[in-house]
Amino acid sequence: MISTNDFKRGTVIKMDNVLFSVVEFQHVKPGKGGAFVRTKLKNVIKGTVIDKTFRAAEKVEDVRLEKRPMQYLYDEGDTLVFMDTESFEQESISKEIIGDLLKYIKEQDVVEIIMYDEKPISITPPETVVLKVVYAEPGLKGDTATNVLKPVKVETEAEVRVPLFINQGDYIKINTSTGEYVERVKQ
Repeated sequence: MISTNDFKRGTVIKMDNVLFSVVEFQHVKPGKGGAFVRTKLKNVIKGTVIDKTFRAAEKVEDVRLEKRPMQYLYDEGDTLVFMDTESFEQESISKEIIGDLLKYIKEQDVVEIIMYDEKPISITPPETVVLKVVYAEPGLKGDTATNVLKPVKVETEAEVRVPLFINQGDYIKINTSTGEYVERVKQ
């Protein structure tokens, strides 16, 4: 058990058999009445964010999650197969758990798998990934002075908005948390 006074960003708690991560917290001591802790909690599995207020020093169940670096090996229909980089054990993980992050990982990439009770509950890809542009409309010559963006398709089938000078065959760096273009990369 952990006191609400001990909350930190990233603390994982269990409420109603659901895992939540503390995104924001604020200790409030009003002029009248008891102190309380106002929080924003993110559902670890679904990704939804809720607001919850706790009494100060209220006890909640804290959870210890294990993070393991694993390499993505191959797609197996409804699951993806990952290999633990230390023990070389293979683990099949449902595409449902991975969700939209599947657009930013490719075979041989190493990601962090978050485990709870020896079961994978989510993944954390690298902060940025470098992917090859497989389809891009040609940009107009001389149209580089503006901040106009165009959609391109990368090798993982993700669609990313990039500057007009990016062409098919270029490699680009993408921020996995926002899905935004960062820079062109020489290969």
